[in-house]
Amino acid sequence: MEYHNILERAQDMDHLITAWRRDIHMHPELSFEEHRTANFVAETLQALGIRVETGVGKTGVVGYLGEGRPAIGIRADMDALPIHEANDVPYASTVPGKMHACGHDAHTAILLGVARLLSEMDNRPPGEIRFLFQPAEEDEDKEGKSGAVRMIEDDALENLDAVIALHVASGLPTGQVMIRSGHASAAVDSFEATIIGEGCHGAYPHFGADPIFMLAQAVNAIHGIRARRINPVQPVVISIGAVHAGSANNIIPDKVEMNGTIRSFDEDIREQLLVELEQALSIVRSLGGDYELKIVRGYPSLHNDPDVTSLIEQVTIDLLGENNLYPPESGMGAEDFSFMAQKAPGAMFNLGAKLDQVNRPHHSPIFDLDESSFPIGAAILAESACRLLKAKANGHR
Repeated sequence: MEYHNILERAQDMDHLITAWRRDIHMHPELSFEEHRTANFVAETLQALGIRVETGVGKTGVVGYLGEGRPAIGIRADMDALPIHEANDVPYASTVPGKMHACGHDAHTAILLGVARLLSEMDNRPPGEIRFLFQPAEEDEDKEGKSGAVRMIEDDALENLDAVIALHVASGLPTGQVMIRSGHASAAVDSFEATIIGEGCHGAYPHFGADPIFMLAQAVNAIHGIRARRINPVQPVVISIGAVHAGSANNIIPDKVEMNGTIRSFDEDIREQLLVELEQALSIVRSLGGDYELKIVRGYPSLHNDPDVTSLIEQVTIDLLGENNLYPPESGMGAEDFSFMAQKAPGAMFNLGAKLDQVNRPHHSPIFDLDESSFPIGAAILAESACRLLKAKANGHR
């Protein structure tokens, strides 16, 4: 069959990408447990004649197509979430309490489709394409390191000239592509705080130091950080996600425990937020209490390289038309692809994959995707990789 462009070639193998995705979806594996998925990926790549390295970043897989410079990386994450699927579909999860509720099954299948497209291409530009099948985007190991960090530590991104990725978007219409130059997703840090008071009888609060009363003042101070301590034009979020205290209605407890998340783009603002959080919690000391605070540093902000972003935009226009390039937006979600984009010039785009009129948000039990979007993603990644090889070639002559 003669194809006019790479999108037609990708659409001709949509049944294969869908079958891969459904197989992976039915057998979800959590972060750093992706053994079956990794074996599936490795065997599929090897059948295409692609050199494979396994056990990268613990349970990751890297495929190598071509050799020399330039070298372009394409990343897909493989892990699932601890969610019990509520969808009544033939390809529903067969593992109770585990589900691909963020689209990583689709990312993996799409990248396998890219590998097939490029391995069968007669006129592929010279250089190396490196397929990065990453574990553990959703979680970290006991040392606080995610799959991207572990793969970088295992040299999976050494000597790359660029790295690209996509993320399916269940709320974006199928066929729409959204990409934003510069900050595209937020840095994420989390905190655990304990407000320490002095417990007593609920009828005699003056005999103790009520940490719940202190909590009320601290929460106002924490929420005031965004409103009164940070430049209003800077995107910032501080959210308290859990509060635990007390055991009975007539006992004032001796402590309150809470935790939350902090999101930001700018690194200086990121550091300021941690200082401001300390200041906000210190208000409890003036009320007769004390506090303990633990900060857990997370992913940095994803910064899409302007040149790589512009190239992906042009590929989208050429393959789909300018009307399918969705107006760019940034978000306060976090992505550990940001570590890879610090290692090499990189960019990630969002691929519209809205299934129906039902709201199927990411990380929900009814999350699902329009599978007809998968060849679109494969075509954009494959064409972008080829154009990046050509664009970067001048720098290695």
